[in-house]
Amino acid sequence: MNPSIEPERGLLRNAGEPSAQKEKSQALIDLEIDLLLEAIKRHYGYDFNNYARASLKRRVEHHRVSSGSDNITVMISRLLHDEGFFSKFLLDMSITVTEMFRDPDFFKSFRENVIPIIKKYPSIKIWHAGCATGEEVYSMAILLMEEGLYERVQIYATDFNKQSLITANEGIYPADRIKKYTSNYHQAGGKSSFSDYYHSHYRSAKFDKSLKEKIIFSHHNLEKDGVFSEVNVVICRNVLIYFNQVLQNQVLNTFEQSLSHRGVLCLGSHESVNCSDIATRVEIIDQDMKMFRVNPNPQDKRHELINSQCQTDIFETHLS
Repeated sequence: MNPSIEPERGLLRNAGEPSAQKEKSQALIDLEIDLLLEAIKRHYGYDFNNYARASLKRRVEHHRVSSGSDNITVMISRLLHDEGFFSKFLLDMSITVTEMFRDPDFFKSFRENVIPIIKKYPSIKIWHAGCATGEEVYSMAILLMEEGLYERVQIYATDFNKQSLITANEGIYPADRIKKYTSNYHQAGGKSSFSDYYHSHYRSAKFDKSLKEKIIFSHHNLEKDGVFSEVNVVICRNVLIYFNQVLQNQVLNTFEQSLSHRGVLCLGSHESVNCSDIATRVEIIDQDMKMFRVNPNPQDKRHELINSQCQTDIFETHLS
């Protein structure tokens, strides 16, 4: 053996060790996460197995760091024996990124394209799924009030995070957000003064109780709970992006089954019905704002546009 090449072999062997160690560490983390999800499912009944894996791992890691846990295995024990710790974990797992009139163009399009459809109905039922802390629900209530429809509307606003629902039901938000909310309101085509809809209280803004008269906030888990019967509109924005393709498809089927004939489905700007069971059973109202109408005329060819855009893992690309 030529001794001159032995150091090179050593260098190559050492160079591979960090990579191998990293893979081993990642495999261990994946195992811990699998055990964590199984423990939560069996003990609390929440199933996160069909959440988008990359997003799930980031949220678990965020909670591990913020809770001061050395590793995920330590978290498992704490989650099983401390319900308060689990409640905090649930907050990290839920989607609470929201604001009044978030994505103003969506609300503007809703005024222009959906209101003319639903204003013909004697009564209107709307399911706002994944409502988080309620800002977008109150935004829709304001819009419907300005369009003269609020008296014949019933809004069912649901979320699986009970703490978020408490905040939503109170309708009280930090006053330092009002400037942003006011700007969003006007960009969305607001017809009045935004200040008409809330009362300042110290460092908070409490929204007028009249906005809650037609809203029912309730607990609902999209992963396991059933349909809402015969609603005219389903709004679920920026929630599906956190699910994998299996759960996305399941939830979209739930929405379709909940909608009345020719009902309206509204998703988030990075979401779609592409590659789902319902892709061929909807027509496009607004492609950019992801508004659809279910049960189209069989002769309508607009669903072909949806199918032509079908891509694998379309949602996962927007999670980074």
